[in-house]
Amino acid sequence: MTELTVEQQIYDWFRHFHEHPEVSWKEYETTKTLASIMEELQVEYRLFGDIPGLVAEIGTGDEIIAVRADIDALWQEVDGVWRANHSCGHDANITMVLGALIRLRNEPLTHRVRFIFQPAEELGNGAVAAYEHGAVDGVSHLFGVHLRPIEELPLGKIAPAIHHGAAYFLEGSIKGIDAHGARPHQGKNALDVVMAVHQMLNSLHFSPFEPHSAKLTKVVADGGSTNIIPGSATFAMDLRAQSNALLDDMKTAIHKGLQAIQQQFDIDLEWRFYDYTPGAEVSEEAAQMAKEAIVETLGEEFCTEAIHTPGADDFHFYTVKKPELKAAMLGVGADLAPGLHHPHMIFDQQALVDASKVLATLLKKTPRK
Repeated sequence: MTELTVEQQIYDWFRHFHEHPEVSWKEYETTKTLASIMEELQVEYRLFGDIPGLVAEIGTGDEIIAVRADIDALWQEVDGVWRANHSCGHDANITMVLGALIRLRNEPLTHRVRFIFQPAEELGNGAVAAYEHGAVDGVSHLFGVHLRPIEELPLGKIAPAIHHGAAYFLEGSIKGIDAHGARPHQGKNALDVVMAVHQMLNSLHFSPFEPHSAKLTKVVADGGSTNIIPGSATFAMDLRAQSNALLDDMKTAIHKGLQAIQQQFDIDLEWRFYDYTPGAEVSEEAAQMAKEAIVETLGEEFCTEAIHTPGADDFHFYTVKKPELKAAMLGVGADLAPGLHHPHMIFDQQALVDASKVLATLLKKTPRK
């Protein structure tokens, strides 16, 4: 294949995946398309089977280096219509990894290279499912790739690692007693409890040298009429920290705070933490391999320092499940705006071509012993 043909193929793949988004755990047509691409390229692959996604592999030998692409889209409102939408750039992630595959498939390799196409990153549990389906069995080094918003990286810059933060979500319910607006003493006002929860979050103090946040993101309380004080409500929280240890401390403090509020108001207050996504555990060796690949492929001016972001990614579950795994996720500048998850997110597609070259160089490298 000529370079022009490879580039055109990359753009064609991106166009297809962008125009056919599928939400988490529903990526069946995406999986079929990936399988057909593997058959056309004569690359061996294995379907996960009872869940969407697949792994493909080229090369020979005992050593295995892997790269992961997440394949799901978000469900969001776009111009007044709710639909699946690739506003997080997973269509780009698929394309960059496929671009590396097509560049490497006929290259002599000293090891095996595995390509993981993983479902359900947006729900935070796709990586665990892929791990349980053997995605990283035998793998020594794992790499990921993701576009970055323009405020983090512009087009022409690639970071050898992304230090994602850790995240937890919480949902809770308050069950008090409705009361007439003229007789508030006869009820137990759920809104008073919500305000106490909000104040409790604002009163938490942890080291200012490590980014973190805890905030209410949803409150639903409705007595059915403006003269009814609502006794019941539901609420949700979004918790973020740059490290897993700090997030654990925040979780403990919030749990104690909610217990105190429950006792203070003598009300039925229930909550649960769910959808945990761990922070990045970046391997220095993997990040150094990525840095060398960027410089070797594009030049030193393309390479930046590793970036830190409060966002989360379930990629880091692989290292939680397999601590000996040496992993790093590359961040790709693409002049992406207005931002990740914006319904009209756009970026410069030249980044797809550049990143695929870097990934090919990286995956061809023999790991250090």
